[in-house]
Amino acid sequence: MLKKEDFAYLGKFLKPHGTRGEIGLQGDVFMLDDDRYNFVACDIDGILVPFFFEEMRQKNDDTLIVKVERMESAEEVRYLTNRDAYIPRQWSEESEEVSLSYFIGFTATDVQHGTLGTITDVDESTINTLFVIDGKDGELLIPAQEELIAGIDHDGREITFDLPEGLVSL
Repeated sequence: MLKKEDFAYLGKFLKPHGTRGEIGLQGDVFMLDDDRYNFVACDIDGILVPFFFEEMRQKNDDTLIVKVERMESAEEVRYLTNRDAYIPRQWSEESEEVSLSYFIGFTATDVQHGTLGTITDVDESTINTLFVIDGKDGELLIPAQEELIAGIDHDGREITFDLPEGLVSL
């Protein structure tokens, strides 16, 4: 049986792509570049279930189109739409590259202000990359800079910031 603590968040399945059992998979998909990394696991009713790929191809920087084994139509693969995908934690630890999209879904906290909200996106449209946080008072943008991060709890999916005074109230 697969144990959730042995897996790390990779990303999310998107909608079906075409009619022959292909679907988009968005997230830190660079970790699946190696042929030996040919599956992801999804939480189905509290149990991690592996889904193996027959084929995969890059759509863009953070999205793959994957052909899931034993799923031959868009209707069958639609079952995976919007499901979180996980890979063995060992794979993510072997990877030297970590994409900031890895933090999507993490709870963001600040040492002075407590819980800020959930990271919902990473805005890389400008030179200053930002974490987009859905907070209780609306959207909050936090610079994705290492010196602002006080700690990361990978297992608890929480990132703690030490933000300068006034940044949270902007």
